[in-house]
Amino acid sequence: MTTKFSIGFLPLVDAALPILAHVHGFAADEGLRLELVKDVSWATVLDRLLYGHTDAAHMVAPLAIATTLGRGRPAQPLSAPFVLGLNGNAITLKSDLAQQVAPEGALGDPVAVGAALREIAMERKAAGHPLCFGVVHRYSSHNYMLRYWLAGCGIRPDEDVEITTVPPPFCADALEAGDVDGICVGEPWNSVAVERGAGTIVLATAQVWRRGVEKVLAMRESVMESRREEVEALIRALHRAARQFVDPEALLTNAAILARPEYLNADVNLILRALGDRLLLHKGGELIHFPDFMFQYREAANFPWVSQAQWLYSQMLRWDRTPYDPQDEVKVARVFRPDVYRSALTGTDAPLPGASSKVEGSLHQPMVVGTQQGLITLEKNAFFDGRIFDPHDLAGYLAQDSYAK
Repeated sequence: MTTKFSIGFLPLVDAALPILAHVHGFAADEGLRLELVKDVSWATVLDRLLYGHTDAAHMVAPLAIATTLGRGRPAQPLSAPFVLGLNGNAITLKSDLAQQVAPEGALGDPVAVGAALREIAMERKAAGHPLCFGVVHRYSSHNYMLRYWLAGCGIRPDEDVEITTVPPPFCADALEAGDVDGICVGEPWNSVAVERGAGTIVLATAQVWRRGVEKVLAMRESVMESRREEVEALIRALHRAARQFVDPEALLTNAAILARPEYLNADVNLILRALGDRLLLHKGGELIHFPDFMFQYREAANFPWVSQAQWLYSQMLRWDRTPYDPQDEVKVARVFRPDVYRSALTGTDAPLPGASSKVEGSLHQPMVVGTQQGLITLEKNAFFDGRIFDPHDLAGYLAQDSYAK
């Protein structure tokens, strides 16, 4: 018997795993028939999910947390039992601005680019025309990565620069029209801006946080509990898709699938670049290779570490300027569901971590970690400023930040 499971998504390369699980038959092998529903903004993806028009969604991770806590709307608990990818975003600036702050033909150093950008930001603020950056949603990792980087370089978000929301498919348009000076968005939309000559990629978000959580598979908690067996079947299908995603021999086939009109409706060559960790930084330039630009499989990349959810919560408090609430922290820790991930994959060949949280930003060289099954070596996971996030001392971490910083 085949069971239908509908999944909302936005046309981004990191929507790949549900799409590939459907097209390659991995979901069908698990007795699932996936129905993929494309939208244009995270707000509509969330609405469809909450009103029961979809069963699950490809979602920016902080939005699942914000929805659970009732930020901006009545609280509805969401669950995220699977991470669809880490990083995969970039910061793209108008080309004339990029020339002033970043090296030509290479990604810049986050500290150096930030220092140069700060001078321009202060000049623009003094002139009454502050720099404006576009992010895909208020509760997105894009917003938090951008803010974390700017603040760490002495640029105060909302005071020295403006940050506005632009849905991913319109980010290149906003940059080209001059409505924003920079964007932080996932592929292929940075590359679309580059191909149009509208912007230059200056940083990858993996340079801000080397293993930053990006998209998750999110669903209402009630759906996950009532359809637990189907959810676990979906996790197994997505895990197979992740393993196939990183197969070099499958890159062209997968890029062609994602480029289809019903999915990303984008240039297959731009998608292929992202899948192969290659970036064209400016129009007419040479492709560069940035290892792990998109991170989908190794090091248990799909495992929903509770500590990653807690770091996102720390940034939510920082930039919403709200006090820490230990009861909210408990709710946040329940959004990411490593227990469901483990239940789905126990007995398979998938490596499973022995812990559900880890100290984020602490690794500067590979380290073998304890596992429930299989072998896992975690690689560098540093933040650009060298800070470390201990999930057991969230309040202490927050105390280090000034909301106005």
